[in-house]
Amino acid sequence: MNAPIRPAEAAALAAHADQAWDQRILPALTDYIAVPAKSPMFDAAWAEHGLLERVVRDAAAWVEGRRLPGLRLEVLRIEGRTPLVFFDIPATRAGATDTVLLYGHLDKQPEFNGWRKDLGPWTPKYEGGLLYGRGGADDGYAVYAAITAIEALDQQGIARPRCVGLIETSEESGSPDLPAYIAALGPRLGQVGLVVCLDSGAGNYDQLWLTTSLRGMVSGVLKVEILSEGVHSGDASGVVPSSFRILRQVLDRLEDSKTGQLLPESFHCAIPAVRVDQARATAAILGDEVWKRLPWACGADGGPTLPTTTDPVQVLLNRSWRPTLSVTGVDGFPDMASAGNVLRPYTAFKLSLRLPPLVDGHQASLRLKTLLEDNAPYNARVTFQPDGRAGALGATGWDAPDLAPWLEQALNAASQAQYGAPVGYIGQGGTIPLMSMLAQGFPRAQMMVCGVLGPRSNAHGPNEFLHVPYAKRLTAAVSQVIAACP
Repeated sequence: MNAPIRPAEAAALAAHADQAWDQRILPALTDYIAVPAKSPMFDAAWAEHGLLERVVRDAAAWVEGRRLPGLRLEVLRIEGRTPLVFFDIPATRAGATDTVLLYGHLDKQPEFNGWRKDLGPWTPKYEGGLLYGRGGADDGYAVYAAITAIEALDQQGIARPRCVGLIETSEESGSPDLPAYIAALGPRLGQVGLVVCLDSGAGNYDQLWLTTSLRGMVSGVLKVEILSEGVHSGDASGVVPSSFRILRQVLDRLEDSKTGQLLPESFHCAIPAVRVDQARATAAILGDEVWKRLPWACGADGGPTLPTTTDPVQVLLNRSWRPTLSVTGVDGFPDMASAGNVLRPYTAFKLSLRLPPLVDGHQASLRLKTLLEDNAPYNARVTFQPDGRAGALGATGWDAPDLAPWLEQALNAASQAQYGAPVGYIGQGGTIPLMSMLAQGFPRAQMMVCGVLGPRSNAHGPNEFLHVPYAKRLTAAVSQVIAACP
């Protein structure tokens, strides 16, 4: 175990992070948010539009402008794939053999609707310590925070191991391009002893949170076709089965519509006992806020609408270890103003199926396609087309390895020093395909998966924000953990 960070050093790291965010990171992120650099899944013409290239160039220029001693930075480009920023900063600790790998991404989710009137996805606004706009928290800040964390250590003369960074631009599409870059970099990554992934969430804004698991995901379009063109509903209804009703029947094979439970056992896995224990501990910290933090609508009785369960432990397990189906888009429907009395020829739903961490995403994708397409009612044309580029169909989740004693101590020390509270442990419902890739490629590496997506930050949805005071403290906490890496 390396010498622990002294209180004065921890305070100096915090001061450096605070100043860096105010003077350098916030302006860079404000510019970044204004660029609609959507991930390839949402912008098929991304190469022609050049927006991913722009945010990559901007981030690379910012990193090079910090002039860290020994820094080597490359923007890597493989034909037909999104670009990636790779940086390499040599160790300042004599005899250090392990490498710290820091990860983030610069591609973004699409706009969505429902933004507050004075906000917008590409209209950055800083208000009350919150930076609003698409992508700032998920997770354009990562490259800036990572470099600042390293810079803070060097300026305080605190020794650290070698640090390398992977900042990709296809994460929101399932990271289909990342394996090719990892393979191309190969031995240049070194002996990775610690992965710091800055693309996750926080249970509250009062302490450092370590992500212990991530769900996998299969997404795609389920389409039911029954006619070659729309027909008068008075003439055909009762004769032509509704494509929407057929789609409902097909979804009934997958989900119990009364409870939301996924029916096929193959989409479930046993929840490890340690994760259940951690969920209980986290529920004791967060209480009912685990579900009350969400923007519930006004219900029929004037009170708020209700969750599937109000038991905090079950809420945490539902969102991290149980499969769940969401419908995130529709096609084949006219808008209300144009909806005449016509029996529509087809109905299409965009499905998002979140998978438990231990379920193989690719195999789940194949099983889901078979389940939905086989034995179609009324011999309708039923197709399920999974999302994915370069053959990456279905993303596998991740369950963290056991914490090494040095990392457990370092996380607690950093949380106490920077937040005044112990580290918290939480499973996340989102998906970071990189983590299962790195777990396979670097089986001995420890994982610090964390992020700024706390209550109401609303990544992917309207009014996404980055909680800047929390991000400042997280940056200093990352500095402390890097310094503790053997």
